[in-house]
Amino acid sequence: MAKVSREMVENSGINVDELVELLVKNAAAELTTFYYYTILRVNLIGLEGEGLKEIAETARIEDRNHFEALVPRIYELGGSLPKDMKDFHDISGCPPAYLPDDVTDINKLMKVLLQAEQCAVKQYTKICNITAGKDHRTYDLALAILNEEIQHESWFSEFLGDGPSGHFLRQGKTSPFVSKFLE
Repeated sequence: MAKVSREMVENSGINVDELVELLVKNAAAELTTFYYYTILRVNLIGLEGEGLKEIAETARIEDRNHFEALVPRIYELGGSLPKDMKDFHDISGCPPAYLPDDVTDINKLMKVLLQAEQCAVKQYTKICNITAGKDHRTYDLALAILNEEIQHESWFSEFLGDGPSGHFLRQGKTSPFVSKFLE
């Protein structure tokens, strides 16, 4: 644990235990979403599904990167991850991104992806609001993840016909905002 880091965050008026709890719940959401997106991506088949695989894969890998970026901050602030994976899954800050009953319905698959991203946008906005001007490191991390989650939401929303997003698929590099936290 980085004792001075935790002390500075506490001195800024943030309840560090509550912040750590939010970070752990979001880490659980990211890891479980990575898992469920793996299953969803496998089921993106046929003409419509193949066109979505690359976007789903980018979001899947970036969610794994979000998990990897969150873990050090959790431990820096004196937190830890649950020892049991089932417990970790069950405290997720977002509902599981389960496959719909009809896996051939691309719109239903896309709605699952979209709902997962919308939940993530809400979760990271909350962390940004709590940490803005008080905990610069957690704010920077949450903002980086938020930027990528907003892009994911935009991609999936666009595929559902909600209008143009203005965002383009990443060329080559994943996690452009979060990558600095992975080094």
